[in-house]
Amino acid sequence: KMTQQMRDLQLAQARKPPGPSSPNAAKRLYRNLSGKFRVNYTSFDEGSLAGRGEKEKLRKSYLFQSNAALFEAVELQDLDRVQELLKQYSPEELDLNTPNSEGLLPLDIAIMTNNAPIAKALLQAGAKESPHFVSLESRSLHLSTLVREAEQRVNELTAQVVNEAPNADCSEKEKQLKAWEWRYRLYKRMKAGFEHARVPDAPANVHLSVASSSSVQVTFCEPLSVNAAVVTKYKVEWSCSPTFSPPLGEAVIDKLQNLHFTIQGLVSGTAYYVQVSAYNMKGWGPPQASVPPFAIPSNWREYDGRAPRRRGQAEALDHLLSQVKTSHQHCVCHEPCKNQPQSRKHSVSKSLKHLFHPGSKFLKTLKRGLYLTAIFYKDDNILVTHEDQIPVVEIDDTYSCLLMQDFLWFTKVSCMWDEILWLRQCVTVSQSSCSCILQTRFKMLLAISQMQGLLGIQDLGQVFFEPIKDKQGNILIVTLKEVKTNQTFESVRWVPICKLQTSRKSVSSPEEPTALDMLLISVQDKLAYHQRSSHALSPGLYLGYLKLCSAVDQIRVLVPEKLPNILCHVKIRSNPNISREEWEWLQKMASVEEPVPAEPEAETSQNQLFQELQVAIKELMTLVNIPLQEAKDFRLYSQEVLDFGDQVSFLLLLPPSDDVCTAPGQNNPYTPRSGFLTLPLQIFELGEEG
Repeated sequence: KMTQQMRDLQLAQARKPPGPSSPNAAKRLYRNLSGKFRVNYTSFDEGSLAGRGEKEKLRKSYLFQSNAALFEAVELQDLDRVQELLKQYSPEELDLNTPNSEGLLPLDIAIMTNNAPIAKALLQAGAKESPHFVSLESRSLHLSTLVREAEQRVNELTAQVVNEAPNADCSEKEKQLKAWEWRYRLYKRMKAGFEHARVPDAPANVHLSVASSSSVQVTFCEPLSVNAAVVTKYKVEWSCSPTFSPPLGEAVIDKLQNLHFTIQGLVSGTAYYVQVSAYNMKGWGPPQASVPPFAIPSNWREYDGRAPRRRGQAEALDHLLSQVKTSHQHCVCHEPCKNQPQSRKHSVSKSLKHLFHPGSKFLKTLKRGLYLTAIFYKDDNILVTHEDQIPVVEIDDTYSCLLMQDFLWFTKVSCMWDEILWLRQCVTVSQSSCSCILQTRFKMLLAISQMQGLLGIQDLGQVFFEPIKDKQGNILIVTLKEVKTNQTFESVRWVPICKLQTSRKSVSSPEEPTALDMLLISVQDKLAYHQRSSHALSPGLYLGYLKLCSAVDQIRVLVPEKLPNILCHVKIRSNPNISREEWEWLQKMASVEEPVPAEPEAETSQNQLFQELQVAIKELMTLVNIPLQEAKDFRLYSQEVLDFGDQVSFLLLLPPSDDVCTAPGQNNPYTPRSGFLTLPLQIFELGEEG
């Protein structure tokens, strides 16, 4: 009966090739196909094909051959070739989960020959076990049938070779005999691998944590034992009872790229117990309870019922701005707006032609004054005018000492590039006061409008955190914007940065370079800063270090160069949520007068956080070059957890209160190593908001 089932299966799967006729035949197939696999089928001359149908046939032929080659690579235990094929083709193109004529999948062969590296590579690519093996008995019967039929075929061919006289047919029979002898040994090895296998041990390092007020997350590792067969899936179970009777739910995880699972839809304040078990071809192994044994969904805000700090703030600001606009819409200063188009209808490519118009008002050289420059870049190229100059417009030719307040006001305006016309008209009304500050800021708005008009682009990008000043009295405010579109603009000049730097003829001496020369010298650093300041942290809980230094007109904050929009930090863990129990423990720790509170009980989430904090503090002190013994005087900010969305949160580590902010002239004995910079606090706040 089993033989008949196998024959029926062979007919149903006729499109699948048989296995390699012999090891040598398989190697020959490898050699013949290896060159073809390295050439994409679309690289052939399409003119030589008889049409789309022929190309599709050619494509299917390559995919058919790649599937056969994958089976052979697994059977020959060629890990490099398996990895090459998995990288070159998608699982769909390889038919990774379609059984061959023997009812086997590549993963079945790897598992039953106990080839763990190949099996894990296949699992990472999304390979499954054959659906024919619904039980241990069916797998055992299937393997016995394969071994018996292969042995029978070997005996038949052996008799034919012995009884026939030497001729061409006999030579062909000998080849078939060798191929079937090899396949007989393969099936016997698979059968022995199955019979000697045992169920897997329990997963290792099963850790449970609170993910939110309605979810918990469990993470785990594969079993430590290497004697069992390869694990192909895991089962997560949860219950309100430590005996798991009754169980509340379970989930099977067969995508093994990341061994973690989040249990959603739980009740806040209820304890949930979790256990994880592993599965291989012999069945499910014993479950492993998590550490800690249970978790209670919660969030630190539940400790005192605190609402999120930023809830409704963006909406409130939008509403306030709308009210201000409404109150000004009937003002006489807005009458000209009726004749103004509400938005630029012309395309960017058309507007950028202004860059090359002889009548443009871009400047080539600087006089004593305040200027605005806009740097647009794409890859290693930078946008320049028709005279190969970075776009520069004048703000004020009588302003030789930029006040920090004016610069910080400019940075705030950069959050409203689309509202410049409206802001300019509002400031116009107030000019009667003859305030020097208002005059300067009105000129800034005029310069922004001029730059936007000449470029035909509203968004000028992000303001660099400090202006460039030279000894000639020039001050240059720099904006940066990356152009990511692949669109090619008509007549636009994109010049390689290195070419612009080498071709510019400096009009200043190396000892006293002008602001423009200083900009070109440092343009790569500014572009790198701009790119790094838009990077985001990966999800998790972080420990941040707050260190300020004050000057006459500003306060600056210490940040890492690699991520200047975030405080100096190290990662505590991947779970960003602080549970109510953890926050309650942190509050108690903050209220203890002794510098080192008692260690929490073992196998609790508080103890896990305690251990993680110890590691993070040591790492952070090393990062900012502070001796570890000084950390005994530091303290955790216990007023709140800083949440940045749902995926990133911060605990703050603060120096002693007298050392949080270094005053001018005050000696700081512990200066961080290279890799840090200080940003004006307002600039940092704008970057953090972004």
